[in-house]
Amino acid sequence: MYPNDYQRERANNPLTIKGWLPVREYLLGNAAIARGLLEAGVGLVAGYPGTPSSEIIENVVSLKGKLPLHVEWSVNEKVALEVAAGACWTGRRSAATMKHVGLNVAADPFMTLAYLGVGAGLVLICADDPYCHSSQNEQDSRRYAQFAGIPCLDPKNPQEAKEMTIFAFELSEKFNIPVMLRPTTRVSHAREDVQVGRAANPAGPGRFVKDPARRVALPIHARPLHSELLAKQAAIEEALEKAPWNKLELKGDTGIIASGIAGLYAKEAIFELDEDLSLLCIGTYPLPRKLIRSMLEHVCRVMVIEELEPVVEEQVKMIAREINPQMEILGKESSIPREGELDYLQVKGAIARAIGKPERREPRDLPMSILPARPPSLCPGCSHRATYYAMRKVFGKKAIYPSDIGCYTMAVGMGTVDTCLCMGASITLASGIAFGGEEEGICCSLGDSTFLHGGMTGLLNAAYNKAKITVTILDNSTTAMTGHQPHPGTGMTATGEATAQVSIEALAKALGAGMVETVDPYNLDETMESFKRAKDYPGLSVVIARQPCVIKARRSGSRPKSFQVGEECIGCKVCLDYGCPAIEFDNDKARINSLCSGCGVCTAICKSSAIKEVAR
Repeated sequence: MYPNDYQRERANNPLTIKGWLPVREYLLGNAAIARGLLEAGVGLVAGYPGTPSSEIIENVVSLKGKLPLHVEWSVNEKVALEVAAGACWTGRRSAATMKHVGLNVAADPFMTLAYLGVGAGLVLICADDPYCHSSQNEQDSRRYAQFAGIPCLDPKNPQEAKEMTIFAFELSEKFNIPVMLRPTTRVSHAREDVQVGRAANPAGPGRFVKDPARRVALPIHARPLHSELLAKQAAIEEALEKAPWNKLELKGDTGIIASGIAGLYAKEAIFELDEDLSLLCIGTYPLPRKLIRSMLEHVCRVMVIEELEPVVEEQVKMIAREINPQMEILGKESSIPREGELDYLQVKGAIARAIGKPERREPRDLPMSILPARPPSLCPGCSHRATYYAMRKVFGKKAIYPSDIGCYTMAVGMGTVDTCLCMGASITLASGIAFGGEEEGICCSLGDSTFLHGGMTGLLNAAYNKAKITVTILDNSTTAMTGHQPHPGTGMTATGEATAQVSIEALAKALGAGMVETVDPYNLDETMESFKRAKDYPGLSVVIARQPCVIKARRSGSRPKSFQVGEECIGCKVCLDYGCPAIEFDNDKARINSLCSGCGVCTAICKSSAIKEVAR
């Protein structure tokens, strides 16, 4: 009876469970956050895909059912936050999702929103990525929250992430301020049993109430709003002091203060070491100063454990000056690294050394020297490889190749990725290199989603300022690097509905590019001819290399062609230099392995015409 009723209830509304609350489900951290959004009655969720945050919106889409909820992949993070702000000003709870570097893009509205406030609750979910698993830096978003003067919630597991999401809306509305939720990669991508509840219906259609003194950031309005923001800080700190995610346990005279996921590692380490150590786990910012004072008054020395920046440590040191200026405070300078992510063994070792306990060496990962080298590589049959091959053939080794953020950046081994800074910067860097006096050819590259995110202004700037560069837009009709999310060039919304499909060709022409051509990168001759025309063009040229992502094509059910190497192979290794993982070399002959996706580019590269299509 129970399983059938349970399944029937879920089919009608995946989050409405009657009669046997609480229910627990084994959830990814990002799925738990999505649950929290729906249980909080969110009315709008907007974001830009970026690992480790991408699954939040994808789970909202799959779980929302018939709830009157607007969900969108925005063209970039700035737009997402502004859309969310507009919706919250009409009285609908709203959220914006992004990764840490995306907050750089959204920083302009983010800083001022803290002044202007919210209507209904506004939660910014900003996922940090210690160790740069899939990012270009390790910045700590807690600094942004501190800079803006807004609360930040730092979960240590998926359950807390869900609970904090709901609490964040309440806190936002109580203090008329945006609130940041900062999961890290190990929280976003961890799985655990999570207690789930009912989805709440979003507020009905709202209205924007005109209030220029609060919504128009003129200097005459901003000055008093800044004073108001500063005046809120003490009350916000007081409200967070008793939050359930700040837990103090006083025991011995050595104390551990740990924030976020480091709290889990510290708790487990103390248990394994079997020592009476005092422990304060922190999950909220502004920090619980009263709990920190209680800890510092009880212990003789303290270790602060946190990932990335010494945000907690700096505050602890300031409080310690008032209580005991001579107190020993261990942290980033002596015990805990400032870069990379922490793990249990690392934390346990640091605590053991601090208390003078012999550290038992435990097996860790295999030394890197034992493992075979695994350089980043494009997928077998990826059209970007063919585009880069043709590009380098035409422009040559001495040309400059600024590139961008996306899976195509993994072509760095092909010699066609000379720079990678941030979303859309390939075009502007190329312009700067050209204006700096570089005399070699300059051919930059970026993806279709990246172009629509942050590349359009760079192209407009290049056209306006007469930059003689070639811009290559690698159009695989998806946002491949982060999980194949749609974008304005795909003709589909986040919820799978058909919508206007933006023409990249028309955009490039409208932004001022003098030459715009579209090629199929699998047709090497055609692609090389287009690059030759682009290289010789006296102004700004754009080559759009369009071929759907091979993974997306395979998922859609397309049947790839099959190729094999014949006896004509002379062992020249030209095909091997192409770098496709589907091409191997065995007994002085090339061979096509099972990874082949059937793109057929190798047939055009082979000098002896030994690679041919075969019937299945």
